[in-house]
Amino acid sequence: MKRLLTASIAIAVGATTLLAGEFKAGFARTDITPPLGVYMPGYYKDRYAKEILDPLQVNCLAFSDGKKTALIMQFDTEALSDWVADGMRDAIVKATGLDRNAILLHASHTHDGGHLAMKVETGASADAKTIGALNMLYVQMSTTRAADAAVEAIRDLKTAKLSYQRSEAKRISFGRRYLMKDGKVRTNPGTNNPDIVGPAGNPPDESVQVLRIDREGGKSICLINFQTHPDVVGGETITADWPGLTRTVFEAATLGKTHCIVINGTQGDLNHCNVMPLPGEMNGLKRDFDAVDRGYDHAWHMANVIAAAALSKWMKCIPLESGDIKAATMTVRVPAQKAKDSDEKNLAWADDVWNLHDKAVKDGVAGTPKDYVTIKYGWADMELTTEVARAGRIRRMAKHADFHDLPLYGFAIGKAVAFGGFPGEPFNDIGKAVKKNSPFTLTILSCLTNGSRGYFPFSDAYVGGGYESATSPFGPTVADDLIKGQGELMQKLYR
Repeated sequence: MKRLLTASIAIAVGATTLLAGEFKAGFARTDITPPLGVYMPGYYKDRYAKEILDPLQVNCLAFSDGKKTALIMQFDTEALSDWVADGMRDAIVKATGLDRNAILLHASHTHDGGHLAMKVETGASADAKTIGALNMLYVQMSTTRAADAAVEAIRDLKTAKLSYQRSEAKRISFGRRYLMKDGKVRTNPGTNNPDIVGPAGNPPDESVQVLRIDREGGKSICLINFQTHPDVVGGETITADWPGLTRTVFEAATLGKTHCIVINGTQGDLNHCNVMPLPGEMNGLKRDFDAVDRGYDHAWHMANVIAAAALSKWMKCIPLESGDIKAATMTVRVPAQKAKDSDEKNLAWADDVWNLHDKAVKDGVAGTPKDYVTIKYGWADMELTTEVARAGRIRRMAKHADFHDLPLYGFAIGKAVAFGGFPGEPFNDIGKAVKKNSPFTLTILSCLTNGSRGYFPFSDAYVGGGYESATSPFGPTVADDLIKGQGELMQKLYR
């Protein structure tokens, strides 16, 4: 099958230089903390919020060159489903008149937030009508707050200068896929598991990118770009996880003189799980239902490390020349993962697994030793999650078309800074490749932007196995297709 790569939507191009004072930046923050009792996505079991550990927010950063304005907006939520993101962008366009393609809505991917990734048809796996109605109210509130943040950020626009730096945050992000003695690859096989042979992938990108924005008559703004899963806390508690806590630490350390926004990069195969910890590194962690070690104290530790990395360079940032703002989208066609999964035998297996899982969720035994899938098939911990995810993907893809059209998003400030968004969870090496080949001085990439389509693994993950390739609806060329597409988008923005 031929792969289709097409550019869509015009790119606004203006003069190559700006007059002094034309380039401006603004910031706004609104609250999207849900009520207790709200449904919480993120795992293959139903959870309902019982405690709020810290508030959830929308953080909006606006840039203007005097002719065009662009927004990057970060939400403390697990994901924004496509129709939710579309509705939010509609509301922002209506409130501001901005170019739709210059609006990037990024979900941080905290697994302890409200439900903005719900499907149109139901809303959740159990008691769908009640959950759907409750979460529709939450979607409506969050959409209003997003539009409010856009209006306020534009109102806050002030003459600005840009600078940047890079640092590293060590030993808080790890590849989560490991080759085991049985020859299989497992996601999150557990701390000190004697069956681990070694990592199934390259070392993680531990870089912390810092964009500093100093403004006349307003607080400075710090954008921090780091990449790993915010799945550190778990339970039935509301928290923004390490991205939100990093904001808190950085703003406190700068004595309230800065606003901070944190953008999560290409984190699909990275998380906080250190399978071979050094002494002291397990402090603040305890074993969770899926054999993953989690803890709120550890999320604070990660926030301290990331904020400290940014602070270590904050006063020594390198000036960047601002320029005209350009925005663009690109559509990449990739094959669907369905060739061997839609036959009668595999579909019957998937139906059986999923029906058992659905009953276990409704009966409140999902993920426990009494899980009906565990009893019949023997799977537990992350292996259970992986096989349930595989069954769900087979069912979804059985009648799907042979391809997907994936939208990519971006905007640039002159030839200095580019923002690139993916509508899902890219493997870390996708980001490494795009940043390496980007012509811009600073390239800031974001996962789960303007939608949520699933995981984007590399081809070897389909051979080795693991949760990410089991659940991904995309064929094994998806990573290479996205690297090529985002690379072309960057070149287009640079012209």
